[in-house]
Amino acid sequence: MTLVLGVDSSTQSTKALLVDADDGTVVDSRTAPHPAGTEVDPRAWLTAFDTATAGLLERADAVAVGGQQHGMVALDEAGEPVRDALLWNDTRSAGAARDLIGEMGGPQACADAIGSVMVASFTASKLRWLRDHEPENAARVAEVLLPHDYVSRHLSAPGTPAFTDRGDASGTGYFATAAGEWRPDLLELALGRVVGLPTVVAPDAVAAHTAGGAPVAAGSGDNAAAALGMGLEAGDVLVSIGTSGVASTISAVPVADGSGAITGFADAAGGFLPMATTINAAQILDLQARWLGVDHDELAALALAAPAGSNGLTLLPYYGGERTPNRPDATGTWVGLTPRTTREDLARAAVEALLCSLADAVDLVVGATGQEPRRILMVGGATRSAAVRALAPAVLGRPVVLPPAGEYVARGAARQAAWALTGRLPDWELAATETLTADPTPVVRTAYAAVRDA
Repeated sequence: MTLVLGVDSSTQSTKALLVDADDGTVVDSRTAPHPAGTEVDPRAWLTAFDTATAGLLERADAVAVGGQQHGMVALDEAGEPVRDALLWNDTRSAGAARDLIGEMGGPQACADAIGSVMVASFTASKLRWLRDHEPENAARVAEVLLPHDYVSRHLSAPGTPAFTDRGDASGTGYFATAAGEWRPDLLELALGRVVGLPTVVAPDAVAAHTAGGAPVAAGSGDNAAAALGMGLEAGDVLVSIGTSGVASTISAVPVADGSGAITGFADAAGGFLPMATTINAAQILDLQARWLGVDHDELAALALAAPAGSNGLTLLPYYGGERTPNRPDATGTWVGLTPRTTREDLARAAVEALLCSLADAVDLVVGATGQEPRRILMVGGATRSAAVRALAPAVLGRPVVLPPAGEYVARGAARQAAWALTGRLPDWELAATETLTADPTPVVRTAYAAVRDA
């Protein structure tokens, strides 16, 4: 049996899957937690990788890593971090992003250059923040990596130069996504000088080898890896509800949306992955469960006991600022609270808000590609909620396909490892899926849009 190892180095944890390269069957799996926060010592990810892959890496014939996008891993001449990594969900660089957009000639010029309009998530904005707020640290930077690059080099043989792929590179703000090449001039614009960057490796290439001689594939960012793990095809829209909320689709041509609603990333297979991303997703339900003093099952039961529209209660769930729409300084807003508001209304309004936010993201992605979705697939930890499953097709206004629970980022990384090992992209079928249906509830989205646009 040929075994490949796929690793997901996410915001919250490292997940490792040992997979049969022939059919995608998971043979073994492990996990290890990451520290909380929006800035983290990246060496913690290496410790988590070692813990999660212990006993698995030695059995793998090839390996690849998928990782959280955008984060700034700034290293000195010795390869050590000059400071804690700033993660994708750290919004302190929102002003820097706005400055960079202006210096690049405005939103459309920015999108034309890198495929997306810069937001606080992008690495370039974090480098500008570093330059302006921590000049001594900025002066020590010799190399900038993304989180998955940092972990990939760790698992490779000593002395291996850093490498990445176009999917993850397309979220930096100094990569020409359509052309597939670095833009050192934009890196200099952000940091004030040019420093070392990883080599961009083809998706089917062997990028390195482990100390034991196993091939290491390029890996990718988490969303691109998940799309590969799902076997996403043109016409499919993938909705992921985790720490962030994401709607993405596969495109053969690049997208450069000057409105900033769509980020025009590359995918992990040579194409493109336009997407809309929200900062607030599963935490909307976490907060509501905590405030109501219930667990998630009880929250779902409360939500399903209220009518569509939550008796006039609407939540705009931008608790931690928001990326889509781009409102980094926003906070959560409740509208329609009255003495008659019930716990059930509060629970349902939270679920409806989560789904309305994601429905907006789906509409943006569909509009950018100009094609009606063939399927809408929904994955992520929040899909365990009975209320999310019941209300998703009602709020989205379309049937929703629910694949079996799985670690699709790690699965995508494993699929890429198999591709690099054998020279062909394996066709791994998903297990049986469930199609969710419900009568549409357009009144819910109308009420949400009124609050959003007020």
